[in-house]
Amino acid sequence: MCYGIMVTASVSSIHRYSFFVAMGYLTVCHISRIYIFHYGILTTDFSGPLMIVTQKITTLAFQVHDGLGRRAEDLSAEQHRLAVKVKPSFLQYLSYLLNFMSVIAGPCNNFKDYIAFIEGRHTHMKLLEVNWKQRGFQSLPEPSPTGAVIRKLYMTLVSLLLFLTLTKTFPVTCLVDDWFVHKANFLTRLCYLYIVMQASKPKYYFAWTLADAVNNAAGFGFSGVDKNGNFCWDLLSNLNIWKIETATSFKMYLENWNIQTATWLKRVCYERVPWYPTVLTFVLSALWHGVYPGYYFTFLTGTLVTVAARTMRNNYRHYFLSSKALKVAYDVVTWAVTQLAVSYTVAPFVMLAVEPTISLYKSMYFYLHIISLLIILFLPVKPHAHIQRQPQTLNSINKKKKD
Repeated sequence: MCYGIMVTASVSSIHRYSFFVAMGYLTVCHISRIYIFHYGILTTDFSGPLMIVTQKITTLAFQVHDGLGRRAEDLSAEQHRLAVKVKPSFLQYLSYLLNFMSVIAGPCNNFKDYIAFIEGRHTHMKLLEVNWKQRGFQSLPEPSPTGAVIRKLYMTLVSLLLFLTLTKTFPVTCLVDDWFVHKANFLTRLCYLYIVMQASKPKYYFAWTLADAVNNAAGFGFSGVDKNGNFCWDLLSNLNIWKIETATSFKMYLENWNIQTATWLKRVCYERVPWYPTVLTFVLSALWHGVYPGYYFTFLTGTLVTVAARTMRNNYRHYFLSSKALKVAYDVVTWAVTQLAVSYTVAPFVMLAVEPTISLYKSMYFYLHIISLLIILFLPVKPHAHIQRQPQTLNSINKKKKD
């Protein structure tokens, strides 16, 4: 259906039609899961691969629209780089959507990067961006993914061991136990919620890191050379575990968790919609994940927390930059607040159903919802807090250079 849209629809509308058909079909499949499987129990099934395919279908549709339906000067630098100038053949389309490396667990990748990999130009393109003669090389080096693959496989092994021990010891069902809901004090609930949510992470670390390693082992995922001259194989990485566990802001946490999905949301929604970009991006994320109510609790709570955290940061962060000691204290406090806020926000995502979610939040007195609302209502919005949402187009960049 979506390839039919790709070859028959006008380039001015190809992205809209593809988006609504792909997301509509995915949503119908998500709804069917409620009736096929028991409500409140997440079961591995067809919807996982279908979610990845949906990302790829919409990503390619938007990039074809950018390449054939928009003027080059109206594109951002990234959109211009990724724009597809020729509609893919049916074989290219199926190969991109269903290749063995990413059909099960992703990650989503860009069509131009994939075609460059298939044609053997993937690493060569990235290497040409570096002046190798200045580094003492007479010819282009041949980067090997072996080291990156071994490191990632080691991480998958550690994640698997943690899943078999930590996750089994602290299941999410603990959060609706009578002891947790009625007997534990608030501070104990807070700490226990953090532990349970930490214990739920290893399965994600395992799946995403293994998927990344599979792509690298096939030779896909080379991102270039870092400032120290090391070859990097993180083009398709879906997470940065160190930055997740040391995040000092909600934004930093989200930027390093499910990276390729966050990038997809930014490219097809956040940069494109004319109003309420943050809210609509969270809604799309929830809809893409499925129709379990827990997803919507998480993403609506996440919208509140994101806006509140941004407001707090813009109002108070500059007071703590005057000395190193103050900055360290600020980082420690914001790390603790961020980790606890994330645990509170994502708990419904893991619990899925309405009843346990309401039970958990009632036992926590809805404290983060209340604090976030108070911050949003009573703290001023600083003028410099506004972040430029729309990407700079080539036209605007050239205008600035001219000025």
